Amino acid sequence: MNSIVITGGTGSFGHAFVEFLLNNDLAKRIVIYSRSEYAQAQMRERFNDSRLRWFIGDVRDVDRLRRAFANCEVVVHAAALKRIEVGHYNPDEMIKTNILGTMNAISAAAETIPCVRRFVFLSSDKAFQPISPYGQSKALAETLVLNANNIYGEFGPKFIVTRYGNVAGSRGSVIPRWLELLRNGEKKVPVSDPDCTRFWMHMDEAVALVHDAIQNGEAGDVLIPTLPAYRLGDLAEVMGAEMDVLGLPPWEKKHESMSEDQCSATALRMSKTEIEIALRNVA
Repeated sequence: MNSIVITGGTGSFGHAFVEFLLNNDLAKRIVIYSRSEYAQAQMRERFNDSRLRWFIGDVRDVDRLRRAFANCEVVVHAAALKRIEVGHYNPDEMIKTNILGTMNAISAAAETIPCVRRFVFLSSDKAFQPISPYGQSKALAETLVLNANNIYGEFGPKFIVTRYGNVAGSRGSVIPRWLELLRNGEKKVPVSDPDCTRFWMHMDEAVALVHDAIQNGEAGDVLIPTLPAYRLGDLAEVMGAEMDVLGLPPWEKKHESMSEDQCSATALRMSKTEIEIALRNVA
C-alpha cells in the first residue's frame, strides 16, 4: 500500500491500526479522517510521523471525503456512531452517519480519479438480525457496501465487509467503563443481565482481520472471525465488582450473533481464569 485512508481514524481501532502500519512500514502515506480536532491533536502527540496526514472532516460531507480519498489505494471505513443507547434515542443521527455517511464513502472511493482499489468496511455483530437502530444502520450499511460491487463492477474498488463484536477495552466499552467506576471507589457496576453473553476479541485480532481483508479479501467477502464468548456476570466477578442489575433494555440482546453459525450463547465459553488472563492484556 502506498496510501491508505482511515475514516474515524482517531478511534480505538484507528490508533491500533496506525501503530501496526507504522511499525511494519506498510504504507507510505496514512490519512487520518475524523471530525474531532481535539482527538486528532491527541493522536498527533502519540504518533509524530511524517507518513501521517490529518484531515478534519465528517463522513456526512462527500466533497471532503473525495478530497481525502484522492490518490489513496485503500479505504478502511471505520467511522460510525456506535453506542446503542444513543441510537435508540437518536435514530436519525445514526442514519446520517452510519448509512448516508457510508453511501458518501462508497461514492468517494469509486468516483474519485483514480479510484480506490480496496474498500474495507468495519461492521458489528449488532448488524446480524438487528433489534436496535445501531444494528439496523450497520446492517443496511453492509448491504450498501456489498452491493457497490455490482454498481461499480470489475473496474471499481473491491468492496469488503468485516464483521465482529466489540473489541475488549475499546473506547466506551464495558471493561474501561467498569474499571473507571472501580478506580473511583464504586463497588457496584451496572449490568443489564448477568447471564448476558458477549464475544471477546482482542484489538490485535481486529487489526489482523482488517489487514487480511486488505491483502487477501475479494469483492463481496464478509469476513467473520471465530471468537470465544464470556458471561457478563463472570466478568464482573473477575474484576472484583458487585453488580447493579438493571434489566435488559429493548434495544439490547441477551446473546449476540455474528452469523447463523456463531452465537455468543453457544460459542466456546471463556472460564473465569481465561477472562482474568485476557484482562491483563486490556487493563
